[in-house]
Amino acid sequence: MKNHIDLLRSLQISKVIAPEIDYSEYIALDLSVFNEELHHHTLNTAHDYEIFIQNHLDNNNAKIAYGGYLERRNLYKRSSVFKNETTTERDIHIGLDLWINEQASIHAVLDGNIHSLQNNDALGDYGPTIILEHQLEGLKFHTLYGHLSLESLGDKKVGDFVEKGTQIATLGLPPINGDYAPHLHFQIIIDMQNKKGDYPGVCNESDLSFYTENCPDPNLLLKIGI
Repeated sequence: MKNHIDLLRSLQISKVIAPEIDYSEYIALDLSVFNEELHHHTLNTAHDYEIFIQNHLDNNNAKIAYGGYLERRNLYKRSSVFKNETTTERDIHIGLDLWINEQASIHAVLDGNIHSLQNNDALGDYGPTIILEHQLEGLKFHTLYGHLSLESLGDKKVGDFVEKGTQIATLGLPPINGDYAPHLHFQIIIDMQNKKGDYPGVCNESDLSFYTENCPDPNLLLKIGI
Protein backbone atom coordinates (compact mmCIF):
# COMPACT_ATOMS: atom_id res chain seq x y z
CA MET A 1 0.00 0.00 0.00
CA LYS A 2 1.21 3.50 -0.79
CA ASN A 3 2.16 5.66 2.16
CA HIS A 4 -0.26 8.52 2.75
CA ILE A 5 1.97 11.17 1.15
CA ASP A 6 2.32 9.19 -2.09
CA LEU A 7 -1.40 8.42 -2.11
CA LEU A 8 -2.43 12.04 -1.62
CA ARG A 9 -0.01 13.16 -4.31
CA SER A 10 -1.42 10.63 -6.79
CA LEU A 11 -5.09 11.58 -6.46
CA GLN A 12 -7.07 13.35 -9.15
CA ILE A 13 -9.05 16.08 -7.42
CA SER A 14 -11.52 18.87 -8.03
CA LYS A 15 -10.76 22.50 -7.25
CA VAL A 16 -11.98 23.56 -3.85
CA ILE A 17 -12.89 27.18 -4.69
CA ALA A 18 -14.44 28.94 -7.69
CA PRO A 19 -13.56 26.16 -10.17
CA GLU A 20 -14.14 28.47 -13.12
CA ILE A 21 -10.93 30.32 -12.17
CA ASP A 22 -7.86 28.74 -13.76
CA TYR A 23 -4.73 28.11 -11.73
CA SER A 24 -2.93 30.49 -14.09
CA GLU A 25 -4.90 33.27 -12.36
CA TYR A 26 -3.59 32.33 -8.89
CA ILE A 27 -0.73 34.18 -7.22
CA ALA A 28 1.30 33.18 -4.17
CA LEU A 29 0.86 35.32 -1.06
CA ASP A 30 3.33 35.49 1.82
CA LEU A 31 1.79 36.58 5.13
CA SER A 32 4.66 35.35 7.25
CA VAL A 33 6.60 37.33 9.83
CA PHE A 34 9.49 37.28 7.36
CA ASN A 35 7.70 39.32 4.69
CA GLU A 36 9.11 42.81 5.18
CA GLU A 37 6.43 44.33 2.93
CA LEU A 38 3.87 43.71 5.69
CA HIS A 39 5.81 46.06 7.96
CA HIS A 40 4.96 48.98 5.66
CA HIS A 41 1.19 48.56 6.00
CA THR A 42 -1.26 49.01 8.84
CA LEU A 43 -2.90 45.60 9.09
CA ASN A 44 -5.12 45.49 12.15
CA THR A 45 -8.58 44.69 10.82
CA ALA A 46 -10.23 42.41 8.29
CA HIS A 47 -10.79 45.44 6.06
CA ASP A 48 -7.08 46.30 6.19
CA TYR A 49 -6.25 42.81 4.94
CA GLU A 50 -8.95 42.95 2.26
CA ILE A 51 -7.33 46.08 0.81
CA PHE A 52 -3.81 44.64 1.06
CA ILE A 53 -4.81 41.37 -0.60
CA GLN A 54 -6.87 43.02 -3.33
CA ASN A 55 -3.90 45.26 -4.19
CA HIS A 56 -1.72 42.16 -4.37
CA LEU A 57 -4.21 40.50 -6.73
CA ASP A 58 -4.60 43.60 -8.90
CA ASN A 59 -0.85 44.19 -9.14
CA ASN A 60 -0.38 40.63 -10.39
CA ASN A 61 -3.46 40.41 -12.63
CA ALA A 62 -4.66 37.54 -10.45
CA LYS A 63 -7.99 36.49 -9.00
CA ILE A 64 -7.01 34.20 -6.10
CA ALA A 65 -4.05 34.45 -3.74
CA TYR A 66 -2.83 31.26 -2.08
CA GLY A 67 -0.31 30.08 0.47
CA GLY A 68 0.39 29.86 4.14
CA TYR A 69 1.32 26.26 4.88
CA LEU A 70 3.77 26.26 7.81
CA GLU A 71 3.94 30.07 7.78
CA ARG A 72 4.67 31.76 11.09
CA ARG A 73 2.27 34.70 11.24
CA ASN A 74 1.54 37.73 13.37
CA LEU A 75 -2.11 38.05 12.36
CA TYR A 76 -3.34 35.75 15.16
CA LYS A 77 -2.11 37.93 18.02
CA ARG A 78 -5.42 39.79 18.30
CA SER A 79 -7.29 36.59 19.23
CA SER A 80 -7.36 34.77 22.57
CA VAL A 81 -7.99 31.57 20.60
CA PHE A 82 -4.26 31.61 19.78
CA LYS A 83 -2.75 33.60 22.61
CA ASN A 84 -4.03 33.71 26.18
CA GLU A 85 -2.82 33.44 29.78
CA THR A 86 -3.15 29.66 30.06
CA THR A 87 -1.81 28.31 26.75
CA THR A 88 1.35 28.65 24.68
CA GLU A 89 0.97 31.07 21.78
CA ARG A 90 0.13 29.40 18.47
CA ASP A 91 1.33 31.20 15.35
CA ILE A 92 2.35 28.55 12.75
CA HIS A 93 -0.33 27.97 10.13
CA ILE A 94 -0.89 24.31 9.18
CA GLY A 95 -3.46 24.69 6.40
CA LEU A 96 -3.47 26.41 3.02
CA ASP A 97 -5.38 29.66 2.51
CA LEU A 98 -7.12 30.73 -0.68
CA TRP A 99 -7.96 34.45 -0.63
CA ILE A 100 -10.63 36.06 -2.81
CA ASN A 101 -12.72 39.08 -1.82
CA GLU A 102 -16.11 37.64 -2.70
CA GLN A 103 -18.49 34.88 -1.64
CA ALA A 104 -16.98 32.31 -3.99
CA SER A 105 -18.33 28.78 -4.22
CA ILE A 106 -16.59 26.04 -2.21
CA HIS A 107 -16.43 22.46 -3.51
CA ALA A 108 -15.56 18.99 -2.21
CA VAL A 109 -12.05 18.07 -3.27
CA LEU A 110 -12.89 14.33 -3.33
CA ASP A 111 -15.80 11.98 -2.73
CA GLY A 112 -16.52 11.75 0.96
CA ASN A 113 -19.01 11.96 3.80
CA ILE A 114 -19.69 14.82 6.16
CA HIS A 115 -17.70 14.03 9.28
CA SER A 116 -18.88 17.08 11.21
CA LEU A 117 -19.86 20.72 10.91
CA GLN A 118 -19.94 23.60 13.35
CA ASN A 119 -19.88 27.37 13.71
CA ASN A 120 -16.63 28.17 15.54
CA ASP A 121 -17.68 31.70 16.29
CA ALA A 122 -14.90 33.11 18.49
CA LEU A 123 -12.96 36.09 17.16
CA GLY A 124 -10.16 34.75 14.96
CA ASP A 125 -11.57 31.23 14.77
CA TYR A 126 -12.85 29.40 11.67
CA GLY A 127 -16.43 30.63 11.79
CA PRO A 128 -18.69 28.15 9.96
CA THR A 129 -16.72 24.97 9.24
CA ILE A 130 -17.32 21.71 7.37
CA ILE A 131 -15.12 18.62 7.71
CA LEU A 132 -15.33 15.74 5.22
CA GLU A 133 -14.09 12.19 5.76
CA HIS A 134 -12.49 10.24 2.90
CA GLN A 135 -11.46 6.59 2.63
CA LEU A 136 -9.19 5.57 -0.24
CA GLU A 137 -6.93 2.55 -0.65
CA GLY A 138 -7.07 1.76 3.05
CA LEU A 139 -6.32 5.33 4.18
CA LYS A 140 -8.88 7.34 6.12
CA PHE A 141 -8.26 11.07 6.15
CA HIS A 142 -10.21 14.31 6.37
CA THR A 143 -10.43 17.68 4.67
CA LEU A 144 -11.45 20.80 6.56
CA TYR A 145 -13.11 23.82 4.95
CA GLY A 146 -13.11 26.87 7.23
CA HIS A 147 -14.31 30.50 7.12
CA LEU A 148 -17.57 29.69 5.33
CA SER A 149 -20.91 31.49 5.25
CA LEU A 150 -23.42 30.65 7.96
CA GLU A 151 -25.86 29.47 5.29
CA SER A 152 -23.36 26.78 4.31
CA LEU A 153 -24.21 24.79 7.44
CA GLY A 154 -27.91 24.54 6.61
CA ASP A 155 -29.54 21.42 5.12
CA LYS A 156 -26.53 19.23 5.95
CA LYS A 157 -26.08 16.46 8.45
CA VAL A 158 -23.29 14.18 9.62
CA GLY A 159 -22.90 11.17 7.35
CA ASP A 160 -24.25 12.78 4.18
CA PHE A 161 -22.38 11.63 1.08
CA VAL A 162 -20.71 14.38 -0.95
CA GLU A 163 -19.52 13.79 -4.50
CA LYS A 164 -16.19 15.18 -5.69
CA GLY A 165 -16.67 18.61 -7.19
CA THR A 166 -20.07 19.23 -5.59
CA GLN A 167 -20.58 22.69 -4.15
CA ILE A 168 -20.75 22.31 -0.38
CA ALA A 169 -20.58 25.93 0.74
CA THR A 170 -19.95 29.55 -0.07
CA LEU A 171 -17.13 31.62 1.32
CA GLY A 172 -17.98 33.67 4.39
CA LEU A 173 -17.52 37.39 4.90
CA PRO A 174 -16.37 39.17 8.05
CA PRO A 175 -17.32 39.11 10.86
CA ILE A 176 -19.14 35.75 10.42
CA ASN A 177 -15.99 34.06 9.06
CA GLY A 178 -13.99 34.69 12.23
CA ASP A 179 -13.50 38.32 11.19
CA TYR A 180 -10.92 37.82 8.47
CA ALA A 181 -10.60 39.04 4.92
CA PRO A 182 -12.57 36.47 2.89
CA HIS A 183 -10.62 33.28 2.36
CA LEU A 184 -10.93 29.51 2.52
CA HIS A 185 -8.80 27.67 5.04
CA PHE A 186 -8.27 24.22 3.52
CA GLN A 187 -6.52 21.55 5.56
CA ILE A 188 -5.78 17.83 5.38
CA ILE A 189 -6.11 15.95 8.66
CA ILE A 190 -5.22 12.28 8.99
CA ASP A 191 -6.34 11.63 12.57
CA MET A 192 -9.13 13.87 13.91
CA GLN A 193 -8.18 12.92 17.50
CA ASN A 194 -11.88 12.56 18.37
CA LYS A 195 -12.56 16.21 17.54
CA LYS A 196 -15.73 17.22 15.71
CA GLY A 197 -16.52 20.40 13.83
CA ASP A 198 -13.13 21.86 14.68
CA TYR A 199 -9.45 21.01 14.55
CA PRO A 200 -6.39 23.20 15.16
CA GLY A 201 -5.33 25.12 12.06
CA VAL A 202 -2.49 26.90 13.81
CA CYS A 203 0.08 25.35 16.14
CA ASN A 204 3.13 26.30 18.21
CA GLU A 205 6.75 25.33 17.63
CA SER A 206 6.75 22.53 20.21
CA ASP A 207 3.87 20.72 18.47
CA LEU A 208 4.98 21.36 14.91
CA SER A 209 6.50 17.92 14.30
CA PHE A 210 3.23 16.18 15.20
CA TYR A 211 1.05 18.50 13.14
CA THR A 212 3.33 18.37 10.12
CA GLU A 213 2.82 14.59 10.11
CA ASN A 214 -0.91 14.65 10.90
CA CYS A 215 -1.69 17.61 8.62
CA PRO A 216 0.42 17.21 5.48
CA ASP A 217 0.76 19.96 2.89
CA PRO A 218 -2.70 20.58 1.33
CA ASN A 219 -1.01 21.30 -1.98
CA LEU A 220 -0.32 17.57 -2.26
CA LEU A 221 -3.97 17.46 -3.27
CA LEU A 222 -4.55 20.85 -4.87
CA LYS A 223 -1.35 20.88 -6.93
CA ILE A 224 -1.36 24.66 -7.39
CA GLY A 225 1.66 25.79 -9.38
CA ILE A 226 2.80 22.21 -9.99
